[in-house]
Order: sequence, then structure tokens, then C-alpha cells
Amino acid sequence: MSARLFAASVAVTAVVVAAVWITDLSFQRAALLAPVLVIGLGALAGLVMFWGRIGWDSLRRSRHPRLYVAGGLAFIALLIVLSLLGVNLPHE
Repeated sequence: MSARLFAASVAVTAVVVAAVWITDLSFQRAALLAPVLVIGLGALAGLVMFWGRIGWDSLRRSRHPRLYVAGGLAFIALLIVLSLLGVNLPHE
């Protein structure tokens, strides 16, 4: 068995085990759905890489990148603090 085949087998097994751990699927059903899980994970990774690259390029070209990063981090910190305090925001 080549090293690449072994690495791919370990990666697919890790995806199946993670799917069993995260969801309430049985191991047999997750193993049966392994191709769908791998394709879905690859598509998700591709989207994250694509939009991350676009965001990074946009941030680099902006006039005040530190201000945008600070604002984003402040917004995330505000959401975390409100969640820890148990504040429920109103729904429409």
C-alpha cells in the first residue's frame, strides 16, 4: 500500500468517525455515505478557501484594514459577551 493511499484511507476514516460523533448516524450508515461526506467536506473546504481569499484580498486593498479587523473582532466579542450573559435578542 502506498503512502498516499494510506493517508487517504485515514482521512476518509476520520471523516466517517467525525460524522458518527457529530450526528446520530450509525457507523454502518456513515460508512455507506462516505463518498457523499468526502465530497461535501471538499466542497465546503473549497468555498471557505475561495471566500477567504476574496476577503483577504479585499482587506489588503482597503484604505483602513486595521479598522475593519478591529470592528469585526469587536462585533464578535460583543456577541460572545452577550451570549455568556444570557441576553436573548428579539426576533421579528
